Amino acid sequence: MSPNAIGFALLILGAALLLGKVIRVKVGWIQSLFLPSSIIAGAILLLLGPQVLGRINGPWGENGLFTEAMITTWAALPGLLISVIFATMFLGQDLPTPKRAAKLVGPQLSLGVAFGSGQYVIGLLLAALVLVPLFAASPMTGALIEIAFEGGHGTAAGMRGVMEDLGFGEGADLAVGLATVGIVSGVIIGIALINWGVRTGKTEILKGNVKMSVAEQKGLFRTDEHYSAGKMTSRPSSVEPLSLHMAIMAVAVLIGWLILEGLRWVEQATYASVMLDDTTPLEIFAYVPLFPMALLGGVILQMIARAVGADHYIDHQMMVRIQGWALDFLIVAAIATLSLQAVGDNLAAFTILAIAGIAFNVAIFLWLAPRIIGRYWFERGIGDFGQSMGVTATGLILMRVVDPEGESPAFEAFGYKQLVFEPFFGGGLVTALAIPIIYLTGPWPLFFVMLVVFLIAVLTGLFYFRPREMKDREQHTQEIAQQKKAEEGGATA
Repeated sequence: MSPNAIGFALLILGAALLLGKVIRVKVGWIQSLFLPSSIIAGAILLLLGPQVLGRINGPWGENGLFTEAMITTWAALPGLLISVIFATMFLGQDLPTPKRAAKLVGPQLSLGVAFGSGQYVIGLLLAALVLVPLFAASPMTGALIEIAFEGGHGTAAGMRGVMEDLGFGEGADLAVGLATVGIVSGVIIGIALINWGVRTGKTEILKGNVKMSVAEQKGLFRTDEHYSAGKMTSRPSSVEPLSLHMAIMAVAVLIGWLILEGLRWVEQATYASVMLDDTTPLEIFAYVPLFPMALLGGVILQMIARAVGADHYIDHQMMVRIQGWALDFLIVAAIATLSLQAVGDNLAAFTILAIAGIAFNVAIFLWLAPRIIGRYWFERGIGDFGQSMGVTATGLILMRVVDPEGESPAFEAFGYKQLVFEPFFGGGLVTALAIPIIYLTGPWPLFFVMLVVFLIAVLTGLFYFRPREMKDREQHTQEIAQQKKAEEGGATA
C-alpha cells in the first residue's frame, strides 16, 4: 500500500466528516437525536462501501465507491486512535488525590465489572441450557457476548487464532457479527436513552427545560459566542503549540507501549511456558490492548512534568482538542468498516445472543447505575453502557453527547476504572482465558466463577458504595433547594 493511498483514504474520511456536519446542520430530526457528525459520516461511508453498495451489481465493484487500500486504512485506524484518546485523558490537568481517585473508581468499577461478568453469566447459561442442546452449538459460544460486546471488533479479531486452534473457527465470525450489532445498537439505544434521560430529568448536564437555540441544535456557535480552543504554551517561532502537544501525546503512547511490551516480555519469560493444552500457552498480556497502558503513560508523563516544573507547558484544553479529533476520525472509520456478513450462518444462536446481550446491558444500566452512583449517575453510567455494547469508543461517544463540555466527572471516573478493568475484561485476562477454559472444562466452571464475581460487584455497589453515594446526592439536592429558596427570598425582598 502506497503512502498516497493512505493519505487519500484519510482525505476521504475528512470529506465525509464535513458532509456529516452539513447533514447535521440541515436535517432537523438528526439534530433532535443529538447524532454527532461522525456517526452520520460513518453511516454514509458504510452505505457506499463494500458491505452495502459493493454487494449490489453495478459499475463500482465489490468495494463500492472505494478502493481496497481505503478500506484497509480505515479498518486499522480505530485500534490506533483509541490510544491517542486515552493518552490525552489526563495530560495537562491536575491529577486527583488518591482519595478522590478511590471515591470515583469504586462505584464505577462495580458497575463495569457487573457489565463484564454478567455478560458471561448470561452467555454461558444460554449456551448450556439452550444453544448447545437445541442448536448443536459449541459451548464456547457462551463467551461470545463478552468478547464481542465488551471487547468489540478488535478483541473479536484478536481471539480468532485461539478459536481456530480450538476448532471453533465460526466463533470468530459470530463474534465480529455480534460486535457489529453491539456497536450499532449501542449508539442507537444509547442516544434513545439519552433523549429519555433528558425528557425525564435523569441527566444533570442536559436539561429538558432548557430551550436550545437553533445554533446549539445544529452544533454551532452563535456569532456572539467565543470559546478558546486552547492556550499557547510555546512560541510558534520555536514549535507550533499543537505540534508540541501532539509530540507529548506521542511520548505518552510510547511509555504505555514500553510498559505493555515489558509485561509481555516478563510473561513470556515466566508463566507463558505453561500450556493450557497441547497448543494453547497461558498468556495474559498478549491479549491486553495498548490503550489502557497509553492512559497510564499519560498519567506518568503528567507526573514527571509536574515533578520537574514543566506541567504548565501542557494545556489540557489543547489535549481535549486532540482527543476530539482522534475520536471523530475513529468513529467515522469504525462505522465505515463494520462487518455485516457474519449474521447468515448460525443465525439462531447469533440472534439469541444478540437479544440477550442487549437486554442485559440495558437492564443493568437502568437498574444498577442509579442505585450505586450518586451524582451524575446517568452521565457516568452511560459510558459503561456504551463500552459494554461494543467498544470503549462507543462509551466515549455517548458520554460526549450527554456531557459535551466535560462538566461532570464522567470521563475522569471512566478513565480510572479502565486502569483496573481493562487488564481483565474486554480483551484482558478473563477474555483471553475464557475460550480455552470452556474448551477444557465445559461452560459450568467459568459460569459459577463469573456468577460469584457478578454478585460481588453488585452487592459491593449496593451495600458499600450506595450509602455514601446517596448521601452525596441528597446533600446536593438540599443545596439546590436552599439556593432556590434564597433566590426566591431575595426576589421577594
